[in-house]
Amino acid sequence: MSKVVKCSLIATIVLLTISAWSQEFSAGEVGFDYSYARFAPNAAGTNGHSLNGGGGSVVFNINRVFGIKMDLQGYGSNTSTFVILPGPNFPTGGTANVQGNLFTYLFGPQIKYPSAKAQPFVHLLLGGAHSNVYGNAFKNICQPVIGACAFSKAPAGTAFAMAFGGGIDIPVGKSVSIRPVEIDYLFTDFTNQFNNAHQNNFRYSGGINFNFGSRGGNQ
Repeated sequence: MSKVVKCSLIATIVLLTISAWSQEFSAGEVGFDYSYARFAPNAAGTNGHSLNGGGGSVVFNINRVFGIKMDLQGYGSNTSTFVILPGPNFPTGGTANVQGNLFTYLFGPQIKYPSAKAQPFVHLLLGGAHSNVYGNAFKNICQPVIGACAFSKAPAGTAFAMAFGGGIDIPVGKSVSIRPVEIDYLFTDFTNQFNNAHQNNFRYSGGINFNFGSRGGNQ
């Protein structure tokens, strides 16, 4: 590759970078949403179940397309039926209807395509999840009957979580947009005596976003 071509490519990359930074863009976003999660425990003793809830997100934009996102969601109590056959951890087996909630707190990069009509985005978020369902299962199955469980301590309620997916925002003004759909693969890693492997879950969210502040341009 000739020096002229190399210099031209470098100059083009520099100009595109300067252009991206020089254009005005919102400093960040605040969103509020309804969220549905299909929780899929990987265990023989209980089935998957639907969770309804909601939460919000905050994005701090680095430039017009790249931002750092914080996503917080909470899902109300849902009743799960545990039917556990006798085994090493449960010598006598056990059956109980157990209530449990789910909370996720995730952080990571977001890439959004800026447009006046539609703004698709993708993100990869890492963080944690918390649920009291396994602690409640311990109370309902292990504690009432002596010897029902071979362990004496309630499982931890916090686990690693990850969300990968995206959606689309529809601007309805300079500072407001509607988010009709966001679809995520939600991974959680609750691993304990009641649930022996990670969970591959589905998440849908939809709501409203507000832009705040501005950066770039001739400021």
